[in-house]
Amino acid sequence: MKIHEIREIIKLIDQSSINEFKLESDGTKVTLRKSGATETVVVTQAAVQAPVAAQLAVAPAPTVQAVAAPVVAEAPKAAPVAVADDANLHKIVSPMVGTFYSSPEPGKPAYVQAGDKVNASKVVCIVEAMKLFNEIEAEVTGEIVKVLVEDGQLVEYGQPLFLVKPE
Repeated sequence: MKIHEIREIIKLIDQSSINEFKLESDGTKVTLRKSGATETVVVTQAAVQAPVAAQLAVAPAPTVQAVAAPVVAEAPKAAPVAVADDANLHKIVSPMVGTFYSSPEPGKPAYVQAGDKVNASKVVCIVEAMKLFNEIEAEVTGEIVKVLVEDGQLVEYGQPLFLVKPE
């Protein structure tokens, strides 16, 4: 079952008065349940088809949760909001949707932490999108004031990642 087919089913169920829907096709099981203002989507597939379910979790539908077997994924949570929105601070933002990584490899130290000095070409993190690891540079010379996201967190295009006090 393709992701666009699942999205279409979700739209149709959302617009109808149906409270529960189950579909089983070619080793794929889809169960949709409405409960109040939210919907729950459960997709169970063979392990080879699990990436399709993982793509569903990234779909821009804030009231939908996807649970796939053997992969379990939830809709992305909102990123922490910067406490002090100082006009003098530069925001390093994500150039794409992906997963934020603060270090080059698990177990290695983070590229930067709050208090570190950076220059414009210093790599501050990695954003992984579709198995491509994109190094993000500081864009400005200054001091990292705050790291706004956690390691492994999903980030959106344009989402602030770091606050930097420029020199």
